[in-house]
Amino acid sequence: MEYAIGSQGKQPNVLLIIVDDLGFADLGCLGSEDLNTPHIDRLFDQSLKLNRLYANCPVCSPTRASVLTGCYPDRVGVPGVIRTHPENSWGNFAPIAKTLPEQLREEGYLTKGIGKWHLGLTEEDHPLKHGFDHFHGFLGDMMDDYYHHRRHGQNYMVKDRAEIDPEGHATDLFSQWASDWIASRKSETADQPWFLYLAYNAPHTPIQPPSDWLSKVENRSPELTKSRAKLVALIEHMDDGIGSVLRSLEENSNGRETIVIFTSDNGGQVNVGANNGPLRDGKQSMYEGGLRIPGCIKVPGITVPGSASDAVCTTADFYPTVMDALDLATDKHLDGISLTPIFENLNHSWHDREIYFVRREGGSRYAGLSIEAVLRGDLKLVHNLPTGDFELFDLKSDPYETRDLAMDRPKDLSMMIRRLQFHLQRGGKKPWQ
Repeated sequence: MEYAIGSQGKQPNVLLIIVDDLGFADLGCLGSEDLNTPHIDRLFDQSLKLNRLYANCPVCSPTRASVLTGCYPDRVGVPGVIRTHPENSWGNFAPIAKTLPEQLREEGYLTKGIGKWHLGLTEEDHPLKHGFDHFHGFLGDMMDDYYHHRRHGQNYMVKDRAEIDPEGHATDLFSQWASDWIASRKSETADQPWFLYLAYNAPHTPIQPPSDWLSKVENRSPELTKSRAKLVALIEHMDDGIGSVLRSLEENSNGRETIVIFTSDNGGQVNVGANNGPLRDGKQSMYEGGLRIPGCIKVPGITVPGSASDAVCTTADFYPTVMDALDLATDKHLDGISLTPIFENLNHSWHDREIYFVRREGGSRYAGLSIEAVLRGDLKLVHNLPTGDFELFDLKSDPYETRDLAMDRPKDLSMMIRRLQFHLQRGGKKPWQ
C-alpha cells in the first residue's frame, strides 16, 4: 500500500504509544462514565478504532516483545515476564529478525525509546542493542514507587547507558521527555524522519496518582470507592501527559505527517478497580478481559477519522502495518500481518485467522509452566491454569465466554488442541532462559 505523503513530500514520522494494564473500557471514548480522558478520546476520534484488538499476552513483557518484533512472544524468547530476580524471570529477549526500530533505522529514521523497557537488564538486552539510537527511561519491570523509580531498591532509570536519578512522578517524566524530544526535532536535523516508542508504566500498580489528581476525582465523584478513585486519577493523569505529547507533535511537525498508534500491553487488573466492560476476567487471564485491549491507529491521508473496524488484530500486527503504510518491505519471519486492508475496507476480515497466546509463570499456581489460548475464526481454546482443563468457546454466539463447549464439540476441541501443539513446538525452538 502506498502511503499518501504530505504536501512537502516528507516521509512520515511514527509515534507508537503503549500504556500498561489499561482496561478494555477504561477510556471515556470506550464507554466509561466515571473518568475523563479527553486527549486520548480526541486521538481515537482522529483515528481508526480497532474494536477487536488483542494483546499477544495477558502480561507485560511478552506483549512488548510482540510489538517490537511482530512475532509471537515465545518465538523471540519471551513467553513470560522478565523480572529483576532471575529465579522468577521467564524470558530472554532474542529477536529472530530485525526489530521495528532496526528496520526503520536502516531506512533513515532516527529511533528513540522513552519509558518502560521491561525486556531485560543486561548489556545484550539494552534498547540500544535492539535498534534504538537513544533510550530515556526505566529498564526494569514495575516500579515500587512512581516517585522514587526503584525496584527492589535498585535504580533502573537510564539515559542511553548512563544511570540517572530524576525527580518527579514517572508519568510526568516520560511525558515531558517525549514532548521535549519531539520539540527538539524541529530544529535539529528536521529533514530526518523519526520513530518514537513511548511506553508508559501507568496505570500499572502501585496505583499512585499525584495527590492533586486524586483530590480532583474524589471531589467530583465522591461515590467512587477509594481504589477506583485512585485508578481513575492515575489514568486521567496519564491522559493529561499524553495530551502534552500530542500537542508537542502538532506544534513541531515541520509539515511532516505522523503515524500514531495507541495500545495497551494487556487488559486491566480487576483487583485494583480496572474496568474491562462486559469481558470476562482481566490481566493475567487468557479470557477476553485479559487479552482484549483499547487501540487505534492514525495514518494521515489514509485512515478515516472516527472510523472503526471489528477485524481481529493483535499487537504483533503494528510492526508490519507500519512498514506497509510506509511502503517498505516487511521481514518474512513475522507472525503479525499488515492491517492496511482494513484502512480501505472497514469490513475486511480474515475469517479463519489463527492467533496464539502463551504465558509462562512461576509460583505455586503455575510452577514455571505455561497457560495458553488459541483463537481460530470464532472458536477459542482456553487453557487458563496449567493443571486445569481445556475450555472451548464460540465467540460469535458467546462473546463473554459463559458456555464451555468442550464436551459438546469434541472434534473441534481436538482440532484446536492440535493447533496449540503446533504453536508450542514453534515457540520451543527459541531458548527463553
